Amino acid sequence: MRRRREEPGWLHGKPPPLWARIAPVAALVVLVLVQRLTQGEAEVGFFLAGLPPVAAFAYGAAGTAVFAGIVLSLLGMPWAGSAHPRGADLATVAAIGLLSVVIAWVRRRRDAQLVSVRTVAEAAQLAVLPPVPEQVGPVRCAGLYRAAQRGTLVGGDLYDVRVGPYGVRALVGDVQGHGLAAVGTVAALLGAFREGVLDDPELAAVAARLDRRLLADTAASAGSAESEEGTGAGAGTGAESEGASEQPELFATALLLEFPPGLDLVRVLSCGHPPALLLRASAVSELAVEPGPPLGLGLAGPDLAVVADVRLLPGDRLLAHTDGVTEARDAAGEFYPLADRLPALEREAAGLVEAVWQDLVRFTDGGPRDDVALLVLSLPEV
Repeated sequence: MRRRREEPGWLHGKPPPLWARIAPVAALVVLVLVQRLTQGEAEVGFFLAGLPPVAAFAYGAAGTAVFAGIVLSLLGMPWAGSAHPRGADLATVAAIGLLSVVIAWVRRRRDAQLVSVRTVAEAAQLAVLPPVPEQVGPVRCAGLYRAAQRGTLVGGDLYDVRVGPYGVRALVGDVQGHGLAAVGTVAALLGAFREGVLDDPELAAVAARLDRRLLADTAASAGSAESEEGTGAGAGTGAESEGASEQPELFATALLLEFPPGLDLVRVLSCGHPPALLLRASAVSELAVEPGPPLGLGLAGPDLAVVADVRLLPGDRLLAHTDGVTEARDAAGEFYPLADRLPALEREAAGLVEAVWQDLVRFTDGGPRDDVALLVLSLPEV
């Protein structure tokens, strides 16, 4: 499973690229050669003073100090061909070199801190939304996740596939908002879903559990807001206090799927979520499931949830997705036609989810602005 855009390796704490380390050395050689060959006709010697700051971006404090020392030595040597600098000039170059050493030291220290923070953040986000295995029980899986907020692995979309006593169950959802602000809601829903896989015999009961989870979180948020309002009542009045106490409801759309053990079918329940697509041979169709209300409104439950049984044939594949896919637009404002493009994309050697993502990037000229989740599920062919 792939869930983030590729970034240069040196942003993850790896050494700077080779060109960044070679550039200061090459500039040093070129400047000395030009100065020597022109015999003073082109005075470029003092450009050497710019090399230590450049080196500070690719080398540590020690390497930058070496460059600063070389520059000072060359400026003081008659054979380099530069005009004889005065004491004040050398002092200025020395100050630049010292400042460059400090910058290099601070940069290395900050890089180490950023790598540590990023590593912890990635571990925490992967704990919330771990990669989907290639197979869960008898069900083969392939997933792809892209968060809209750059530099994050988890946003407002979610999916999971788990095996339990009632078969293999999968969840694809989209919570209110996206980015880091939605991660807490994503974690709560995934935790409730994993409990429901083990405890709830009916798929509708799992949906009701997720609904209660969001209602409880909404109530907790409202209670926290009222407490803060009471504490800071003297700090604001009127519309300011009223606006501070307003807390938006938490809600989410979700698609629940269940593969009962020993049966060639899938049970599907939709809570206001875009329908999954069934890929059968070269045909693509939407699963005919009556959508129920979104989660978090207190309406999901056995009385309202509609569970549809869909018979599966050998070779059938199910593609569940979030609206970040189908609501992506091209330059002309047209929505991405996922169902129309799937017959051609499913033959790609890179795999269906990766082929859809690459096609979506081309369609939107750079990628959608919303979180994207794709999950392909299928039973083994007999």
